[in-house]
Amino acid sequence: MRGSSRAAAIAGAKALDAALAGGVDRRVLGDELLAVVGVIDGSATLRRALADPSREGTEKQALAERLLDGKVSAEAIVVVKNLVGQRWATERDLSDTLEDLAVTAILAGAEQANRIDRVEDELFRFDRIVAGNPDLRDRLTNRQGDVDAKAGVVSELLEGKAAEETVRLARQAVLAPRGRKLDRTLERYLGLAAQRREQVTAVVTAATDLTPQQRERLATALQGIYGKPVLLQVVIEEQVLGGIRVQVGDEVVDGTVLRRLDEARRHLAG
Repeated sequence: MRGSSRAAAIAGAKALDAALAGGVDRRVLGDELLAVVGVIDGSATLRRALADPSREGTEKQALAERLLDGKVSAEAIVVVKNLVGQRWATERDLSDTLEDLAVTAILAGAEQANRIDRVEDELFRFDRIVAGNPDLRDRLTNRQGDVDAKAGVVSELLEGKAAEETVRLARQAVLAPRGRKLDRTLERYLGLAAQRREQVTAVVTAATDLTPQQRERLATALQGIYGKPVLLQVVIEEQVLGGIRVQVGDEVVDGTVLRRLDEARRHLAG
């Protein structure tokens, strides 16, 4: 985001924090904000009107209130009015930020119920299951696919097995990708969960699972690098043969045997 949108997003986050601190039902607030995202995404005219930097903020806030009054809670209206009253560099920045706040509200509900760790892990596992099954991935990401069928697949995979917040966010990622690929949407949600917990997430790819002692040593080493607690998400891939590959955000440290063998082969071939 450019400068004006970054400042607007910060202001919106403060408005959400105030709503959460007021004792609002966090899951309901998240659902309401996601519904508003759907309305904005569905109308180019409305999206332009709410994000238009040439219009007065109070005018845009009045429009949002007329649109939402009686349809969502007072807390949701306050958050939306705060957002649309800001100055946005692009229309997409407004709707993306609103989606982020909605997801954050749902994650805050999981945090309040002491299951945000579980939700983060389940979303990660859901992402890995979909990524590892081409047929499943096609069924969930086909833009011409039946919406009810996609929802049914998510329910079949997660209902009764995962936290309610996991199911809600997985369904949102599948049914309303907003032009993004499913893996990128889930990655965004996981980033928001890590941010909520004030930690970083490291995806560790290894040939075999790490022992508790190995996990502790690696997490401690990474915490020394990044200055925050580190959550390890371990992915087992036998083809790496040995060693580990660690990814934190866009940074990758690849120490697998497979990579070293590939480098040796390229060296000999050269």
